[in-house]
Amino acid sequence: MASGLPYHPQPPFTFGALEQGAAPYAGARAVVLPVPFERTTSYVPGTKNGPREIIAASSQVELYDEELGREICDVGIHTLPGMESPFAETADALAEMRRVASWLAHDDKFFVALGGEHALTAPLVAGVAERHPGLSVLQIDAHADLRDSYMGNPFSHASAMRRVLEHAPCVQVGIRNLSAPEADAIPRLNTTVFYDWNMRHDPDWIARVVDALGEQVYVTIDLDGLDPAVMPAVGTPEPGGLSWRELVTLLKRVMQVRTVVAADVVELCPIPGFVAPNFLAARLVYKLIGYRFCLR
Repeated sequence: MASGLPYHPQPPFTFGALEQGAAPYAGARAVVLPVPFERTTSYVPGTKNGPREIIAASSQVELYDEELGREICDVGIHTLPGMESPFAETADALAEMRRVASWLAHDDKFFVALGGEHALTAPLVAGVAERHPGLSVLQIDAHADLRDSYMGNPFSHASAMRRVLEHAPCVQVGIRNLSAPEADAIPRLNTTVFYDWNMRHDPDWIARVVDALGEQVYVTIDLDGLDPAVMPAVGTPEPGGLSWRELVTLLKRVMQVRTVVAADVVELCPIPGFVAPNFLAARLVYKLIGYRFCLR
């Protein structure tokens, strides 16, 4: 366990099957933070198992990246133990996540949180924003998640980005499902939405996404932002969405011209006996780390 860890951990796992957690925390440039939080799922449950399955699948990801021409793990990756959530109140659990994110950000760690449901993004962004004023957020998602509350709960996964907007402006990409009240609210909110149905009409849509972001960026990837043909293991799948190549091309461009300070990959809902989605998520995490440190 990392010295001074500010939360009670679950049993440790190691991303990429790297020995002894890879780089010691103090010397690591990248940190993997499992957050198996699930309290407000509204369709298919199981996101609490996502972090475990991503880390298990990561043991099969080759450490050498053919695109970047190197072993990404050489930058120093430390895997923290998974966060437990022994709090009776959801607000207390989210406050603990914010505290941990602030701790990592003030240690100047680039972290990738593994979810869990999307409700965890708002406290992580809040914690990172304490260290990085002027932060902006890039969201990849099928859903706008802009309800002020859902079923009476302002901390629902369906309100994740409405809570994020309390701390940072957003750019939302791949959106293809939202309610009428969300659509009505968007013009009054500090967000720029790229809808899946028409964003590709502009061949320079990726450049427009990047231009809408600030200099420092938090990336949140709800895996249902991908086409369910390649990512079926999500609780609320939607037709359409980004291809793998579109997603990594967008992320690569963002990393080239902006400073990404943290990220999360959420809403994997593992399907027993079907490992391809788990592997995609693990490869995506490794790509995020590689693009962050090996492009410049």
